[in-house]
Amino acid sequence: MEEPHVHKLFTGKVKKMGTENAQDRMERPWKSGIFKTETKGKVWLSETGFTGDEVADTKNHGGPEKAVFAYPIKHYTDWRQELEIDSIDMGGFGENFAVLEMDEYSVCIGDTYEIGDAIIQVSQPRQPCWKPARRYRIMDLALRIQNSGRTGWYFRVLKEGFVEAASDLKLTNRPYPQWTIAACNEVMHVYKEDLRLAEELASCELLAPNWKSRLQKRLRGTESSIDKRVFGPNKE
Repeated sequence: MEEPHVHKLFTGKVKKMGTENAQDRMERPWKSGIFKTETKGKVWLSETGFTGDEVADTKNHGGPEKAVFAYPIKHYTDWRQELEIDSIDMGGFGENFAVLEMDEYSVCIGDTYEIGDAIIQVSQPRQPCWKPARRYRIMDLALRIQNSGRTGWYFRVLKEGFVEAASDLKLTNRPYPQWTIAACNEVMHVYKEDLRLAEELASCELLAPNWKSRLQKRLRGTESSIDKRVFGPNKE
């Protein structure tokens, strides 16, 4: 079996787009860091992300638990077919790492990897928001990503250092083999009525705090609607 591998590395600044007072809500002003470009050579990775990388919504994106977003390259074959968009390719969902030989079924919460001079650890699956939908002008794209299970995942940074593309990820620890990214997505989005599973996942020590918080709200019966996240200002 091949080693997990970062094929390409992407970073990008926040961009502002759209037209003031546009009749179509999908054309109104918005800003995002989803538009990233390939970065060559060594890039400094701090506990909050790569030098030169930005997020627009600092409340819901970025920060130590979402320092690096990874996405499997192979998923883009499916998206091109399903969305009928030939141009969608690596970097298209705003990922930092375009990865090979790893996916939601082979990556687990707490997995710890060495890459370059840095050490990174899987913190949570990605919960897609409305911005990919705005980029590709597909209203329900966030839901499609979520329901497909092809979400990608985030890393936190345990040791800062220089990282570059075309690098293997060396797995050094796997404390929660039962909590693959796919399993976490199923608990959060599929088996919503199974409170036992929600409690078990919420007790995973290395799961990101915001995931724990949402699961704990579910256990208390106070979980809120996902509409604001997946549709945002795209929909009335």
